[in-house]
Order: sequence, then C-alpha cells, then structure tokens
Amino acid sequence: MAETTEFELVSPEKLLISQPAEMVVVPGTEGDFGALPRHAPMITGVRPGVIDVYANGKIEKRIFVAGGFAEVTETRITVLAEEAIPVSELTAEFVLARIRAAESDIAAATTDHAKREAARRFAVAEAMHTAIN
Repeated sequence: MAETTEFELVSPEKLLISQPAEMVVVPGTEGDFGALPRHAPMITGVRPGVIDVYANGKIEKRIFVAGGFAEVTETRITVLAEEAIPVSELTAEFVLARIRAAESDIAAATTDHAKREAARRFAVAEAMHTAIN
C-alpha cells in the first residue's frame, strides 16, 4: 500500500473532507502543486480551480474550490476554501447562472470595491466553467 498523508478540506460552514490521500493536487495562486507525504511545510493561497485527491494511484475525488488558503506539512494537507463543490455536482445550468449573475453584478457596480467583488465572482464562475468542460 502506498504511503498517505491526511487531507482536510474545510469551508466556512463545515469540515467537508477528512481522509488519507496518496497525493493532493491544489490550484495554488502561483500554479498547481502536488502535495505528497513528507512534503516540505508551506502555506500558500489557493485560486479558483479543482483539487484532485489521489488514492490507489488514480484521482478519487475532484472538488471545485473558489479560492482560499492551503497549509502543507509533512503529515497533513489542509485547505481552507471560500466555497467548495464536488465537480460531479456542477451542472452547466448552475455555472451559466453564476456567470450571468456575475456579469449583471459587473454592469451594476458603481464603486471600485463593488467592481472588484463582481470581477472576482466572474472569475470564480469562469473557473467553474473550465472545471466542467
């Protein structure tokens, strides 16, 4: 049996996943990275994208995250996600609705803060679209 590390995915609402994994590939702000057992400790930002959880030599779970932070130690990978949805639960209709809502928010934004937030929501929706295609 392959060596594993503990993987935890936490959203603001709850602990979503806590399981051993052979490797976890995370969409880091500076590029995707794979975390394996005995990985060097690090903390990094997470951009909108898909986390791949490997077990038995293949991808066991794919989870879309809207961003957040990741902490990697020699024995654990913890991702604190702003939002997390299994890729299998994302539908084209759901993603299209998110894109349209974000576009509407961008058009209605009148302050710099509102424009940045609307642009962030649009970027998340675009990343969801990429994840299902």
